[in-house]
Amino acid sequence: MGVLEKIAEIESEMARTQRNKATAHHLGLLKARLAKLRRELLTPKSGGGGGGEGFDVAKTGDARIGFVGFPSVGKSTLLTNLAGVYSEVAAYEFTTLTTVPGVIRYKGAKVQLLDLPGIIEGAKDGKGRGRQVIAVARTCSLIFIVLDVLKPLHHKRLIEHELEGFGIRLNKQPPNIGFRKKEKGGINLTSTVTQTHLDVDMVKAILSEYKIHNADVTLRMDATDEDLIDAIEGNRVYMPCIYVLNKIDQISIEELDIIYKVPHCVPISAHHKWNFDDLLEKMWTYLLLVRIYTKPKGQLPDYESPVVLHSGKQTVEDLCNQLHKSIMKDFKHALVWGSSVKHNPQKVGKDHYLHDEDVVQIIKKI
Repeated sequence: MGVLEKIAEIESEMARTQRNKATAHHLGLLKARLAKLRRELLTPKSGGGGGGEGFDVAKTGDARIGFVGFPSVGKSTLLTNLAGVYSEVAAYEFTTLTTVPGVIRYKGAKVQLLDLPGIIEGAKDGKGRGRQVIAVARTCSLIFIVLDVLKPLHHKRLIEHELEGFGIRLNKQPPNIGFRKKEKGGINLTSTVTQTHLDVDMVKAILSEYKIHNADVTLRMDATDEDLIDAIEGNRVYMPCIYVLNKIDQISIEELDIIYKVPHCVPISAHHKWNFDDLLEKMWTYLLLVRIYTKPKGQLPDYESPVVLHSGKQTVEDLCNQLHKSIMKDFKHALVWGSSVKHNPQKVGKDHYLHDEDVVQIIKKI
């Protein structure tokens, strides 16, 4: 029996099983088994495999955004109008067959846009080019799920299900679970909050499915069996996502007002270029980029081309390493102007945390 058949069998068993306290244990085991099989799909054991069309794209710019969606929802039109890149557009399904890259400059940052081929149902099980599409999607900083306003949220659920199956978690934080394997001593479970889903037997059963019999597990949240599986697998990608609802020129104003209240959603019309500014503004908010302007000694700061850092990696040392690896050897201190300091300018060390649009002058040892 192949991996796909096993996955189908487990999914049908999960669909048949009623959810209650008595079956929670069994469902947890099935979920763990399913996660293991999905991982096998992602990383096939055999080393062979043909070449095929070039699919992956070299990463350029400061961030990468993937357009994911079913065929013919307007991904190519959106990319063409945003980035001015010609991606073949037609009214029939499956026009785009390989990844089409484009780059836009927004607020000084270079953002790479990838028009990924249309996803079909069952992509996570290797149907169509689904596996390659989702593998490229895993490398993005942000995902745009492009949906047709007229084909309602049914599409949204299907795409989320496909991405979840490949270990991409949208608009979620990693579970606050400590997990450490050890040589001996059995399973040691500690929880800092009251657990409503997991108990010791459930945790032991899920771990034994992974052939782990000695480990320390710390639950710092009210975790579910899926959270625990994510923590054990350790290969999950947590990324922000914006739902782009296209073709709003075909609906009424009242319907548009309702759509605007849906979280993480931006309604647009790619064909008429409506509401692009709102989409770009939301994109910037979700990307969490930090722009730093450099200032050579005795000159004005360079406001044209900022150094773009990612949120969480925004110290002076990160800035120096992004400029050139050798700068830290001769680094003495830095002068900073901006919201991250009390005085302008202020002398800071390499561990100083920079804010968006700070101006930095680096002083080297003589």
